[in-house]
Amino acid sequence: MASITVQLGPQSYTISIESGILADVGEQCCKAGLAGRAAVVTNPTVAALYAATVTGSLAAAGFQPLLIEIPDGEIYKTSQTLNMVYDKLIEGGFDRRCFIVALGGGVVGDLAGFAAATFLRGIPFVQVPTTLLAQVDSSVGGKTGIDHPRGKNLIGAFHQPRLVLADVATLATLPEREYRAGLAEVVKYGVVLDRQFFELLEHNIAGLRSRDQALIVAVVARCCALKAWVVEQDEHEAGLRAVLNYGHTLGHAFEALAGFDGLVHGEAVSIGMVLAARISVSQGVCASDEQARIIALLAALGLPTEPPVVGHDELIDALTTDKKNRAGVIRYICNQGLGAHAVREFTPAQLAETCVTGR
Repeated sequence: MASITVQLGPQSYTISIESGILADVGEQCCKAGLAGRAAVVTNPTVAALYAATVTGSLAAAGFQPLLIEIPDGEIYKTSQTLNMVYDKLIEGGFDRRCFIVALGGGVVGDLAGFAAATFLRGIPFVQVPTTLLAQVDSSVGGKTGIDHPRGKNLIGAFHQPRLVLADVATLATLPEREYRAGLAEVVKYGVVLDRQFFELLEHNIAGLRSRDQALIVAVVARCCALKAWVVEQDEHEAGLRAVLNYGHTLGHAFEALAGFDGLVHGEAVSIGMVLAARISVSQGVCASDEQARIIALLAALGLPTEPPVVGHDELIDALTTDKKNRAGVIRYICNQGLGAHAVREFTPAQLAETCVTGR
């Protein structure tokens, strides 16, 4: 087992990474001091595989679990779904002593976390991520929220979990497309924060593609440690934490233009990173051979590297509604070679031009 503590004073919590930890959810919630009823928010796909284990563990630990299923997919990360969760919590008699368990991928974690952040002005929640993307990224750091038709994650709040329990055994049942999508977020950490980690990924492509469990535990642990280090210094994204948006500015725009259905998140981030590397070369902070290595690694992991065909004006509009847009200027994360980053400022039109002209 790997264990990492996110040091945030009174809001500190532990990330546990282990195979088979789902059976210990109830015990771990007791150790974290949680009490009252437990709402397990998940989707039908994950519920069929793991809900019985989690609710059984919670019941054995003395909790009264309530299973809440939400539809599966990014297109359902909406206010309508959120209101359905509120309805179930109210009908179940939940009060401020109760808590939510987010069992699933990034959509479940984001929406369930936002429900926890806002229900009764805030109740505790636990992240139990079952996808690679959620285990290495979205379950850690307290970002919660829902999408709006005009953009991804435009509505949300910072609300730290009480603990994160990442069971790598759940990755064995993850569809190949979703698993590959998670690898995009893994690559991100190496590109902008840890050159040695990037090189480890380059030398272990076969193990990553085959889901070697020992390798995956080490990879998830390193990603979580890097994210914890960033979040500890900048919990609310006032500065350093923006580095984790590498590849996401254009990636989010492509997701929104695809209706949150044509591209899964990691695929959009992969394309966004390819464009970010191109922009970094144009800004003189990345060499062309380093750009080539980034693209080669993404391609070797089965991720897309070519942007979809989108309208120039539509792309500008999508970038204009990005959360990082300040008075018409976006603080954009470039990779400074491999393992470091630099910040540049662009207008939405300038970023859109890069996608259209390739410069």
